[in-house]
Amino acid sequence: MTERKITVCYALVAIAMSACWLVSGCSASREIEQLTVEKRFELALSLFKEENYLEAYEEFRIVTLQYQGSAVADEAQYLMGECRFNREEYVLAAYEYDVLNRTMPTSKYVPRARYQRALCYFKLSPSYHLDQNYTRQAIDEFQSFIEYHPTDSLVVQAEVNISELNSKLALKAYESGIIYIRMEYYKSALSSFEHVLEKYHDTPYAEQAQLKKAEVQLLRNRVNEAKNEIEKFFSKYPHSSLKADAEQLQKEILSRPPQKPTEKGKSATASSGR
Repeated sequence: MTERKITVCYALVAIAMSACWLVSGCSASREIEQLTVEKRFELALSLFKEENYLEAYEEFRIVTLQYQGSAVADEAQYLMGECRFNREEYVLAAYEYDVLNRTMPTSKYVPRARYQRALCYFKLSPSYHLDQNYTRQAIDEFQSFIEYHPTDSLVVQAEVNISELNSKLALKAYESGIIYIRMEYYKSALSSFEHVLEKYHDTPYAEQAQLKKAEVQLLRNRVNEAKNEIEKFFSKYPHSSLKADAEQLQKEILSRPPQKPTEKGKSATASSGR
């Protein structure tokens, strides 16, 4: 057999094998396309359990698009959110959970979807010194979950999460006050500490804010106001871990003779506020 004939034979074999693969692939593809909603959902769920979240998402999506009125459409929509969540795609996951809440409000998966949506923003909440839009969004979503589902078993955890998020916002406000003190913007510092006490009075930073208010008033030479603030501290937090620091500050306040208030008390927004 000549070399040319051998080459032609190899080419024909390759073409035949390719054709078989193509036919086989098309056949498998048609089988998948012709799956019933139950089989399609089972396939998606199997992929989900194998942690193949990307392919599972696509299969769940087909269920929600082609079988919108089926008994598993709501679960498929919920699990689409879970696929995104497990891939740490929290913004996309929040969207998928919201689709379920809006389009299938009577589904048994709505309470969990509402909680998971809040948890997405909880996961997106950054360190306290960064922008806190996601933190506030998470608080709003958890509160919404509690209002809609007050008897749900996840309410306790939602409240714990809200407390953690509020503490983060309190820390941000408190640290702003500390920075204003360093800059000698005492009025702005007072505003920050007052915000902590009014908005986040049940966080660990409330005690510190109350003590700092007394300190700032002393820095402004407002001795009477400083006395009032330190007395408030002892009244509100009699067992505080900061009691020793408060007593030391109180001694300093009581030893200070009344003086003319300093002018270092204007707002940080004013150029002369130092």
